[in-house]
Amino acid sequence: MTDRSIVEDRDYTLIIDKSGSMSINDRPGGKTRWESAQESTLALAQECEKIDPDGITVYLFSGRFRRYDNVTANKVAKIYAENDPMGRTDLASVLADAVNNYFDRKAVGEAKVNGETIVVVTDGEPDDYKAVMRVIIEASRQIDRDEELGISLIQVGNDRKATQFLKALDDQLESAGAKFDIVDTITIDDMQGLTLVEVLLNAVTG
Repeated sequence: MTDRSIVEDRDYTLIIDKSGSMSINDRPGGKTRWESAQESTLALAQECEKIDPDGITVYLFSGRFRRYDNVTANKVAKIYAENDPMGRTDLASVLADAVNNYFDRKAVGEAKVNGETIVVVTDGEPDDYKAVMRVIIEASRQIDRDEELGISLIQVGNDRKATQFLKALDDQLESAGAKFDIVDTITIDDMQGLTLVEVLLNAVTG
């Protein structure tokens, strides 16, 4: 998405893991994963407001999920104040809702002409790996061009199983039956000193 016009005429959804492990602090004296996620959500909302004043869609998920529509920068603090890290990592359910929300809007002519980018920030392996794969594969079969729907998965923390899961999603989708490879993953090994804010903005505008 290097073309600015593509970036501008597109919707953005951010899915944030709020499972219990997001409260972990990976560096003594540094931010917790949850605090880094809040900072990154604010940065993304501010960036997207420049090109889309309607705001972004934000999901927070653990065993259950909650969706916030039309999130602008001034709403981010309130969202995080209403939530605390706890519970499991049911990524499949929230991802299915986000994808279905896009296709529902597309069906009634409410989706942006250049499609949607869904960014997932997570720190752990999902409860049901195969269910996540099924959601993505099914979504890929409903689009006509691979750039219409993009899913970026960004790892925070250093869970090696999560790294393996994300790499497998990036490498094995088409061999598992996906029509297009619509997933881009960024593991802890890929971040190379970048902050989560920088990685997130690169995923959207890079």
